Amino acid sequence: MGNKNKSIYLIPVMLCFFCMGFVDLVGIASNYVKEDLALTDSVANVFPSLVFFWFLIFSVPTGMLMNKIGRKKTVLLSLVVTVVSLLLPLFGETFAIMLVAFSLLGIGNALMQTSLNPLVSTVMGGGNLASTLTFGQFVKAIASFSAPYLAMWGATKVIPDFGYDWRILFCIFFIVGTLSTLLLFVTPIDEPPMDGKPSTFVECFKLLGTPMVLLSFLGIMCHVGIDVGTNTTAPKILMERLGLSLNEAAFATSLYFIFRTIGCLTGSFFLRVLKMRTFFVISVVMMALSMCGLLIGTEQWMLYTAIALVGYGNSNVFSMCFATALESMPEKQNEVSGLMIMGLFGGTIFPLFMGLLSDAMGQDGAVLVMAVGVIYLFTYIKQLKTA
Repeated sequence: MGNKNKSIYLIPVMLCFFCMGFVDLVGIASNYVKEDLALTDSVANVFPSLVFFWFLIFSVPTGMLMNKIGRKKTVLLSLVVTVVSLLLPLFGETFAIMLVAFSLLGIGNALMQTSLNPLVSTVMGGGNLASTLTFGQFVKAIASFSAPYLAMWGATKVIPDFGYDWRILFCIFFIVGTLSTLLLFVTPIDEPPMDGKPSTFVECFKLLGTPMVLLSFLGIMCHVGIDVGTNTTAPKILMERLGLSLNEAAFATSLYFIFRTIGCLTGSFFLRVLKMRTFFVISVVMMALSMCGLLIGTEQWMLYTAIALVGYGNSNVFSMCFATALESMPEKQNEVSGLMIMGLFGGTIFPLFMGLLSDAMGQDGAVLVMAVGVIYLFTYIKQLKTA
């Protein structure tokens, strides 16, 4: 496959990364659902936790499914599930509907994240994997930071057949998801036949006995916990400290994703010119400074700076951990991919503890939970010496 063909085939694959970003609407959506249904923090945080719970259940089976039906077909299945999840909220906003919609969104995203990253490896033929995955995260981040803007736009503008309704974002993402499904369906991608016998469920989990795989798995858990935690908590911090309304504070989520988008875009360059370990150190130091700002900040500029720092710092952690794990066991990429994406279960664990602590001691409690994840990432740095 020549470089020109690679570029052509990467277009529908990168559009799939945009659809992967739909999962990040759960942060701002949970805040609007909390307000509309008058929920507590701990109950509202069930929504992001539920989305990422399914990564624990479906990631490893998806890695095994890829061995049977191929990577492209698995990505197509994930897109279909995602499109259905976006359709449901258009029929109502009851607690039950939103639970089912967010569950399907999580299931679809678990399938997508497990299969799409190895599909990139197939298209690229193994070249520049970390930087290409980072560019994919940049495309994903475009969807992530547009979600709060679409929700705010829907909540403050009269839209035909919707009125004032933040759920317009589900309608827009539904249309994009459908187009992405059709485009990938008609794109021919040659997948090499799998060598050897497919791994069993137990054999997949045994790979966690490999230190680099286990430590990368924990790194991804912390990355996603901080990501979902900031996405959900940043508006609440602004509301608590500055007295803003939800529509005003929703900008915090967009600010986070704007800087995460900038981080992914520039990160794809820095990962080509810097050692991965050097760039990882810079990223984690930025996140540590951010946690300090979120804990002690009482002015708008300080809180916005802290949100920007964690957005940029956290933007490339996933790609570096994921690429390190894949390259440590190239003969088991499907299985390792499933395990790494199972690490997104961190998006369930962190919000649950953050919701409990924030109900007990305000948003400072939520920040302390995220800080634990940052501390672990500092310990991961030494693993990149030989990576």
